[in-house]
Amino acid sequence: MTDAAKIEEKFWKHLRSDKTVFLGCEGAPPRPMTAIVDGDHNSGPLWFFGTTDSDLGRVLAANNKPGMMTFVNKGWDLWASASGTLSLDTDPARVERLWNPAVAAWYDGKDDPKLRLIRFDAREAELWEDGSTLAAGILSLMGRDPKDKAEDKKAHVRLD
Repeated sequence: MTDAAKIEEKFWKHLRSDKTVFLGCEGAPPRPMTAIVDGDHNSGPLWFFGTTDSDLGRVLAANNKPGMMTFVNKGWDLWASASGTLSLDTDPARVERLWNPAVAAWYDGKDDPKLRLIRFDAREAELWEDGSTLAAGILSLMGRDPKDKAEDKKAHVRLD
C-alpha cells in the first residue's frame, strides 16, 4: 500500500469514528456538521442531516453547489480538506436507514417537514497526517529537516 493509500485509509477510519467536519459552500459559511459514511467502503457520498431553514438548506434548495469540507480527527494527527458537490436528498428510505440517536437529538423526528439530507459527493481531498509543530521541533533539535519527513505525510487523493 502506498503512503497516500495509507493516509487515505486513516482518513476514512477517523471520519467514521470522529464524524464532526466543517461543511459549507458559497452562500453558506462553513459550519460544524456530523458526517455519516454509509456502508463500510472507503468512498462517498457523505451524508449530513440538515433543515430547509438553515443557510445550507436555503442555498441548496435552489440547486446543487460546489462545496468544501474540512476535518481534523480528535487526536489532532490527521487533517483533511475535501471539495465536491453538495445537494439535497429527500428519499424517506435513506432518511430511515441513516437515522440514529445522535441525529434524533437535533430534530423533531424523521417526518419533520423541514428535515433534509445533504449529500456531499467529494471529488478530491488533501490529507495531512502528524504535521505538528512539536514533531517538527523535535526533528530540528535532532539535526533533521522536518520538511523532508512532511512530504511522506501528505496525500492528494481522488474520492469519487
